[in-house]
Amino acid sequence: MNVDHRRLGRELDLFAFDPLLPVGMPVWLPAGAVVRGALERYIVEAERAAGYQHVYSPPLGRQQMYEVSGHWDHYADAMFAPIEDGSGQIVVRPSNCPHHIVVYRSRRRSWRELPLRIAELGGMFRNEPSGSLSGLSRVRAMVLNDGHHFLDPAMVADEVALVLSMIEHAYAVLGLSGHHYRLSLRGDGARYCAKHMADPELWDKAEAALAAALDDLGVPYEPVPGEAAFYGPKIDVQVPGCGGREESLSSVQLDYHLPARFELSYAAADGARQPVMLHRSVLGSMERCLSFLLEQHNGNLPVWLAPVQVVLLPVNPSDPAQARAAGEVANAARSAGLRVEVSAGDEQLGARMRRARLARVPYRLVIGDREAPAGLVAVNLRDGRRLPPLPAPAFVAGAAAVANARGLDPWP
Repeated sequence: MNVDHRRLGRELDLFAFDPLLPVGMPVWLPAGAVVRGALERYIVEAERAAGYQHVYSPPLGRQQMYEVSGHWDHYADAMFAPIEDGSGQIVVRPSNCPHHIVVYRSRRRSWRELPLRIAELGGMFRNEPSGSLSGLSRVRAMVLNDGHHFLDPAMVADEVALVLSMIEHAYAVLGLSGHHYRLSLRGDGARYCAKHMADPELWDKAEAALAAALDDLGVPYEPVPGEAAFYGPKIDVQVPGCGGREESLSSVQLDYHLPARFELSYAAADGARQPVMLHRSVLGSMERCLSFLLEQHNGNLPVWLAPVQVVLLPVNPSDPAQARAAGEVANAARSAGLRVEVSAGDEQLGARMRRARLARVPYRLVIGDREAPAGLVAVNLRDGRRLPPLPAPAFVAGAAAVANARGLDPWP
C-alpha cells in the first residue's frame, strides 16, 4: 500500500497545515469536516445503541488532576507546559480519562448503575516530538472517540467482548481491513519501574483478565511487552497504512489503578466497593482514522463518507431544458439527504467528468438531449460501471438507500 494520505488530503482538499498554526495541529477544511461529521454521527449512534451516555468535558484541567492520575509523573514529556491562571496551574489535557472520572464521582453511585459507560468525542493535546509528526496519523491536537466503562471486576470479559464487537462492526462499515490484535503488556525490571505505575499484583490481575477475555472470544493476538499504558495493559488493534506503516487505531485498556488513586466507589449490598475502569476507543482519533481510510481506499471513501456524493453534469449547461432537469434532480437528491453539486461551467463535458473523477465522487450523472425530456439520468459509477439510463426518482432512491445503510458497494 503506497498511497500517502498527506497527498490525498491535498488533492481532495480535506485538511491543511499552516505556518500560522502550531506544528502538528491541522485545520479541517469544508470537505474534511463533512467526512469527520459523518464519522462522528456514526459512532455516536453506535455508542447510544450499546448503552453509552455521552458527556462534554473541558479540554483543560488542574495540574493536581494529572498528579493524582499519574500523568504528571509518567507522561509529562508528552504534555504541554502548564498555564498559570491566578489560582494555580492549568494543563491542556493529554487524555480524557481523568475528566470521565470526574463525571463518575459527580455523585454517589450504586451497583445498579454498573456497568456505567461514558463516551465523548474529546479534544486532546500531546506534545509529540516534531520528528514523529506525520500528516494526520500523528498530530499534536486530536479528537478522540473516547469511552470509559466503570464496572465490577466480574463484568470485565463481557465488556471487553462488547467493545471488540463494536470495533469489528465499525471496521466492516468503514471498509478497513488487514488489522490484527496486540496485547500490550508492561515492561520488565527497570523499564517497568520507570514507565508504569506500581503494584505488580494489580498488573498481573489486569493482564490475566485481558488475555482471558481474548482467549474466550477466540481472537488471535500477539503479546508485546513494554507497550502498555502507564496505568494498565491494553488490547491494541493494529491497522496497516502507507509504505508498510502500522499503527494502533482502536484500543481497550484495563485499569485497576486510577479508580484507587481517585478513591472511586459504589454502594453494593455488602458495603462500598471500588469499580474497575475500562478505557476504550472504537475509531481512535478522527485524524488517524481518516488517514487510514484515505490510504486503504485510495481516497475513494464509502458513499456515506464522501464529501460530495452526486455530481450532475448537463452535457450543454446553457441549454434551458438540461439545466432545469439537472437542478430538479439535484433538489430531489438533496431532499433525500444526499450531498450534491451541479457541474455547469464553460468547460467541455469531458473536462468536467475528469474533475469529478479526480474528486472521487461516487455518482456522476450525465443529462443530455435524450435524458432531459424523459426525466432520466445516465449514471456513471466511481468504480467504472455505467448503468442503463434510470428515471431520476429511481436513482435518488437507490443512492439514498446505499448512503443511509452505510454500504460499501455504491450500487449493489
